[in-house]
Amino acid sequence: MAGGTNQLISVQPDELHFQFELDRQSFCDLKVSNTTENYVAFKVKTTSPRKYFVRPNTGVIQPWDSSVIRVTLQAQREYPPDMQCRDKFLLQSTVVPPNTDVDELPADTFNKDSGRVVEECKLKVVYLTPNSSNPEDGSRRFIDSNIMRRTASFDDNQVLQHLKEERDAALRQKQQLQQQLVSLFYLNYYGIC
Repeated sequence: MAGGTNQLISVQPDELHFQFELDRQSFCDLKVSNTTENYVAFKVKTTSPRKYFVRPNTGVIQPWDSSVIRVTLQAQREYPPDMQCRDKFLLQSTVVPPNTDVDELPADTFNKDSGRVVEECKLKVVYLTPNSSNPEDGSRRFIDSNIMRRTASFDDNQVLQHLKEERDAALRQKQQLQQQLVSLFYLNYYGIC
């Protein structure tokens, strides 16, 4: 399904619009609304993960609530051909048990092979130049360098927070794997089945 409304969530806007300037970051906010009485988990994927920073890229939305996802286009060193962008995003969503926390999501939460119903919303990317009109409101969008400097500083803090979260998650996973390894060792060593 392309953009818009699914059974579980609605997404606004239905395209990601980025003001494109060389050597400058740009961002687009997505509002993801849970349109059900269930808890819904979401995950954002992209065809170009090195070009974009997504926060949060995974989450759980309570019934009838919403979440804002900030997608940041990293500073680019060259213009794309004809200012056309072939990058795409995929927003997956699925029902999860009540009061599920994002840290408790199993690794196969968004795996269709596990028998889960996983809805998908495809979003395309549109680059806007400083002189182009914003299709949403028809007004001209110019990026002020002071705003961009503040945004870059804010994004640095986001990147740092993201790295800390990834480190903590990796440490938790390492600890779980070590516990499993010890358990397997004892099972194998003592022949306990």
